[in-house]
Amino acid sequence: MNNIIDGLNQRICQRIRIERESHGWSVSELAEKAGVSRAMIHKIERGESSPTATLLARLSGALGISMSTLIARAEMTSGRLLRYGQQPVWQDPQTGYIRRHLSPRSDMPVDLVQVELPAHQHVPMPAAAYALARQLIWVQQGALVFVEGNVRHEMEQGDCLELGPPNDCEFRNESDKSCIYIVVRLNLPS
Repeated sequence: MNNIIDGLNQRICQRIRIERESHGWSVSELAEKAGVSRAMIHKIERGESSPTATLLARLSGALGISMSTLIARAEMTSGRLLRYGQQPVWQDPQTGYIRRHLSPRSDMPVDLVQVELPAHQHVPMPAAAYALARQLIWVQQGALVFVEGNVRHEMEQGDCLELGPPNDCEFRNESDKSCIYIVVRLNLPS
């Protein structure tokens, strides 16, 4: 699986540069909009550093697209059927979080993503990652704590949560076992 993840990381890094250039932005402009250092963006675009989930959320939010869209543009071809072996899998180098894009790339404004969050790990996400979207989180296995601003949601297997307005959030696995959840993202028109 590491070869798949490494290849996808490389394509994600290239896609960030393509998206930045399509906006006509310099590295400095993207850095300012995302709240990320210029040096870090240079390292990512050159493939010298793998972005974390939080960093990808900041960059995609600044670019006005979802992390799902960024990864889909980096990896997938169009088509109505996305077979399991073709689903992009990305692993956060910081937490070991594994993200699998489930839905085919299409003009439908919905993305389905499966996430496996290892025991005792947490992933913060900036409010920009939730702009222009409505989302649901559906826990498939284990327990998930989702912190939305100042509100803490403790979720167990089978629980489904609709996210409120964009807010800084954090996905937390405070248990001794991995947690698997599905994110359903409805992309709103910009």
